[in-house]
Amino acid sequence: MSHTTTTSLTGRSFLRELDFTPTEWSSLVDLTRTLKAERAEGREVQRLVGRTIALVFEKTSTRTRCAFEVAAYHQGAHVTVLDPSSSQIGHKESVADTARVLGRFFDGIEYRGAAQETVDTLARYAGVPVWNGLTDEWHPTQALCDGVTMLEHAGKPAEEIAFAYVGDARFNMGNSLLVLGALMGMDVRIVAPVSLQPAAEVVDAARAVAAGTGARVTVTDDPAAGVHGVDFVHTDVWVSMGEPKDVWAERIDLLSPYQVNAHLMERTGNPAARFMHCLPAYHDLGTAIGREIHAEFGLTALEVTDDVFEGPSSVVFDQAENRLHSIKAVLVATLGG
Repeated sequence: MSHTTTTSLTGRSFLRELDFTPTEWSSLVDLTRTLKAERAEGREVQRLVGRTIALVFEKTSTRTRCAFEVAAYHQGAHVTVLDPSSSQIGHKESVADTARVLGRFFDGIEYRGAAQETVDTLARYAGVPVWNGLTDEWHPTQALCDGVTMLEHAGKPAEEIAFAYVGDARFNMGNSLLVLGALMGMDVRIVAPVSLQPAAEVVDAARAVAAGTGARVTVTDDPAAGVHGVDFVHTDVWVSMGEPKDVWAERIDLLSPYQVNAHLMERTGNPAARFMHCLPAYHDLGTAIGREIHAEFGLTALEVTDDVFEGPSSVVFDQAENRLHSIKAVLVATLGG
């Protein structure tokens, strides 16, 4: 795929998956794979030389920050990072005012924080492309990465791929993967307790997209039925960034039947089924939170067991690498090369 096939996205913001048509989304998937191949083969062309990018972080970040910085570097752009200690956004200066200032300095703005309204407001006032690096509601750069990763490992067209997201599905990953599956014509299953399923309006929007792409959309609270026949099993942490610690006991009680372990992977009935996780993952006692949970609840793993995370079915680090390539595609497509 040539870069010119995504020129219709020049100047566009990247806020949520539902802002894009299936054709536009497919072009981003193709561009991601093209740019990844160019880099691997030593023939990458810098399309963003002289461009300036602001990275605004109100939530901490490893993969998102590093992926944006390295993607910009590979493409010849310069970045300025604004973390909570170096930005007045929302505190001493309104989001709208911040947007209008940054839009005068930078060619594009990434935002990672809590409220979707904040990144929407930035996009409304900045006058330059704004990219959602994660909000409580949507995580579109991760979804693009996940779509590419599934295509790479499935070895078959998107419309033949089935995947399940298992766990707390009310927030960004549940929403984003649901709409991703709809956009790409996949068989997507959201597997979660009824109280932790996506909002009805998100499910309805995904079903509307699926009506045009041929995707199959399932929302269920039955783990066995939900994962049967899938090619990929996704999960995420059971307590999201910013949630209070006192929800752990309730969440563990609700989600223990949804833990991705060897038994759940066997229930797919597919020996080739792969495991995916957007990271970070609580699969062992290698984190402070993991050790706190172990001390209080006696658990050595939460949403995924270590044998699955470290086992042959896991593609989590291929997935993590693809954050770089998917974010690079978003930058190149929206800044116009």
